Amino acid sequence: MSDTVVIGLDIGGTSTRATALTLTGERLGTGRAGGGNPTSHGAEQAATELLTALRGALAGTDPARVAAGTIGLAGAARLHADPAGRAAFDRAWHDAGLRCPYAVHGDALVAYASGTADPNGTVLIAGTGAITAQVRDLRLDRVADGHGWLLGDAGSGFWLGREAVRRLLADLDTGRTPGELTTAVLIELMGSADIAARPRDTVDATIQAVTRRPPVELARLAPLVVTAATAGEPVANALIAEAAAHLAASVGRIRPAGATTPVVLGGGLLTWDTPLGTAVRAEVARRWPDAPLRTAGDGAAAAAWLAARDLAEVTDPAALHARLFPIP
Repeated sequence: MSDTVVIGLDIGGTSTRATALTLTGERLGTGRAGGGNPTSHGAEQAATELLTALRGALAGTDPARVAAGTIGLAGAARLHADPAGRAAFDRAWHDAGLRCPYAVHGDALVAYASGTADPNGTVLIAGTGAITAQVRDLRLDRVADGHGWLLGDAGSGFWLGREAVRRLLADLDTGRTPGELTTAVLIELMGSADIAARPRDTVDATIQAVTRRPPVELARLAPLVVTAATAGEPVANALIAEAAAHLAASVGRIRPAGATTPVVLGGGLLTWDTPLGTAVRAEVARRWPDAPLRTAGDGAAAAAWLAARDLAEVTDPAALHARLFPIP
């Protein structure tokens, strides 16, 4: 058993991370590469990044020792439905010297597995977008939101950024002096806090500054909301409270009242020490007081754990998980 290795990958739009583990939880190597999501980067480029991360994780390890692998990927279903994309991944896997099978799972399942070994529970992710998933037998069962910036992602980084701009526009429309948050938004968008003699000119310029860029880039304003809320700015605090309510409501669409299975929080807005993370934790604890609340951890290690738990040699997957993700 000590010779057997598993490998896991956490593939996102901006980075690809790989981890090689023994079945006792020893981390043999890690690899990192650029964004490897085939939807946003194309299958060939994604496969190139996959290979780079694999080679980094396997440096010094004989690939023949690897018995199984798992890839966590946003939009995993699209890869399953794309023969050319799956073929590109297969080639990268083979070029890394791997001959074992690998599974591809959605990133929501991998995020869930990085927070708990319980086969049943809920994961809530809030970053640029937002999605909730119910997990049953370590498979995604039901999903809420994740509908994208145009139709959903309520409470996400995009949502916070868009709402902050809306508050700025409301200040300008009514002639109010922008507050701390809306001033910061104005400076970020326009490069200055100066308001034109005709406030409508500033409104129009603000709208143009937003609409000239891809809509999802409004998520870059979310840190301004978080920073202002940390300082106690009233408008930012109100946005954080509203975002937390939206995210908890997303969970409530698919999670039964009174459920006691774990809730795992993932995504940059919830895993870091942020006002939104604090507010969501409080809201989840209020609605599901008997549910363990966990924070997502290393996605690549979680993917490797998912690969390991299906091997006959692993008789206690929960114990292996505890070694990989000790609860503070």
